[in-house]
Amino acid sequence: MKIRPVILCGGAGTRLWPNTKKHQAKQFIDFGNWTLLGKTLERVKASIFDAPIISTNAKYLKYVKQHLKKHKIRKFKIVLEPAKRNTAPAILSTALIKDIPNEQPLMFLAADHLIEKIGLFNKAIKKNQKKLTQNNIFIFGIKPTMPSSEFGYFLTKNNKVSRFVEKPKQAKAKQIISKKGYWNSGMFYLRKDSIINNFKKYQPNIYRNCNKAVTKAKYKSNVYYLNKQAFTKATAKSFDYAILEKTKDINAIKLDIPWSDLGSWKEICKMYGRNKRHYFKKKNVFHRPWGSYVNLFNGKEFLIKELYVKPKGILSLQKHHHRAEHWVVTHGKPKITLNKKYFTMKPDETIFIPLGAIHRIENPYKKPVKIIEAQVGSILKETDIVRYQDVYGRVK
Repeated sequence: MKIRPVILCGGAGTRLWPNTKKHQAKQFIDFGNWTLLGKTLERVKASIFDAPIISTNAKYLKYVKQHLKKHKIRKFKIVLEPAKRNTAPAILSTALIKDIPNEQPLMFLAADHLIEKIGLFNKAIKKNQKKLTQNNIFIFGIKPTMPSSEFGYFLTKNNKVSRFVEKPKQAKAKQIISKKGYWNSGMFYLRKDSIINNFKKYQPNIYRNCNKAVTKAKYKSNVYYLNKQAFTKATAKSFDYAILEKTKDINAIKLDIPWSDLGSWKEICKMYGRNKRHYFKKKNVFHRPWGSYVNLFNGKEFLIKELYVKPKGILSLQKHHHRAEHWVVTHGKPKITLNKKYFTMKPDETIFIPLGAIHRIENPYKKPVKIIEAQVGSILKETDIVRYQDVYGRVK
């Protein structure tokens, strides 16, 4: 039996756009002729998978259909949520649709994950298929590349999950990694009957209402419109809290592959930094007295640059009216001014420059400084610079 991939595609992207009502949902952002949902749809074309099921809401239905058409996926089902109820009701509702047999293996994927080394990933899915039972759950862990407070973790004993840790502070994350903890990727693998059995046992309210929502759903053109009255009565809970923290029968599939949910501008900057050859165009290089910069990608209300600050180069002390900035240092040790603070940064460190903050980059050393910068705002032009001091005489 082939594995049925279920893509959870309901996220709003609020983490990337905290001060605006116009949230661009992360899975649909154009990062340079590709989106995270597009990459996910390409992944599920592998021979181990059956036709995908996409869980989303009415707001995103048009975008989901556009992506399915673009990626030439003709066989699919869409389950439409009438209200936000977090991942537990979303996961259960997709599993309950009629055309899924009881022993069907289901692979739950987030629409907004970037996964590389797909061959290893698919091999791990296939390898563990025979181990699925009517009660157990497999979750995918990613070997951490750094102690991050942006991800949840889990610890294991004999490949069974012994403990979950939700987004710890950096010091705690270091401890978890020293105990061979893994990032919790939020990808789950289990059979339909296991989902049903676990929800009946641990979340009877969610099971009862989701079952009604699916039974009373309207079905038209491959889309299940879940019954609103029943679905809104289901308790809003994440799958982690609803099921994973209650059951003891969780197995870990540990992967050492490049993975990111691009959930922060730091992660997005790093992604562009890793792939800058792909985005680099000579015509987008601009020279300045302090060094140079290259515009790597101009997106919708964001712009990604790489700054090159030559030895002894000093940018002007400046602020912006229309944009905030996120910087990731990739080379050298820049000295940073941020309002009344003055400090040195090192490679892999990141800083946020809020809208209107007075700031400057200096390179007092012999080695050049390189920074990947994400500008985020409504106007992303060089005219939006108010200079206070400048060693090159550019203050009017």
